[in-house]
Amino acid sequence: MSIIIYSVLVLVLTGVISAVILYFVAQKFKVVEDPRIDLVVEKLPGANCGGCGYAGCRSLAEAIVKAESLETLRCPVGGDKVSKEIATLLGLEAVEADPQVAVVRCNGGKINTTSKVQYEGVQDCLYAHLNMSSEGGCPNGCLGLGNCVGVCAFDAIKIDPTSGLPVVDEEKCVACGLCVKTCPRHIIELRNKGIKNRRVFVSCVNTEKGALAKKNCNVSCIGCGKCEKVCEFDAIKIENNLAYIDFNKCRLCRKCVQECPTGAIQEINFPPRKEKSTIEQTQTIQN
Repeated sequence: MSIIIYSVLVLVLTGVISAVILYFVAQKFKVVEDPRIDLVVEKLPGANCGGCGYAGCRSLAEAIVKAESLETLRCPVGGDKVSKEIATLLGLEAVEADPQVAVVRCNGGKINTTSKVQYEGVQDCLYAHLNMSSEGGCPNGCLGLGNCVGVCAFDAIKIDPTSGLPVVDEEKCVACGLCVKTCPRHIIELRNKGIKNRRVFVSCVNTEKGALAKKNCNVSCIGCGKCEKVCEFDAIKIENNLAYIDFNKCRLCRKCVQECPTGAIQEINFPPRKEKSTIEQTQTIQN
């Protein structure tokens, strides 16, 4: 009987000592979380898309509270509205940013290229990118296998069955950037939506020389430099046989669109151009 009582006492004493040790260890290493983090999390949309550069909304909230600044910390899904709410909550200055949208910089696809090979491998853009150029021969062109579609949490991208190219729904796109990171050929880019959602950009990423690029795609940029010469705002540069329009400098005059001989430059959401009158056309020819 005494052995049983002794054993029980030892167990009780061991439990008490362990509890005391655990208590002091917990006090020593406990992390006191700033209650403002939960308040910021409530303001965030809860998409957890990673577009802000953090693992999720809570991670972003922790970074904001710790930094006590919104200068470089922003939720692309919530936009300026959420930034202002968080700034008001924390007594910080709200930093506004131009709204952006994902832009697909390839216009080749099934319509503007001639199929040279038929891909029957794994239906994955990265795998195909490592093993082939594209069915039309362009080593930089869109592969159309839809990795960008699969990664979009907002149903903002679809593959057009006619062209075989991704199409972005401007209303649904929140500019989280996941499709940009996923594309192995860096065809998708985040660009400012622009005034009245109007944008001008080079819809090509092919760096091949002109003749070869044109052979693989009817609307490929050939690096001729005509657009660069006609731009009055220094918004266009030619590098590696490819033109690029800086949307921060572009004033949407669209002179480059008219100058491009291959139609590689796209103008989005503009009203139809007015046709020149017979007199204007005659004057243009005479000049």
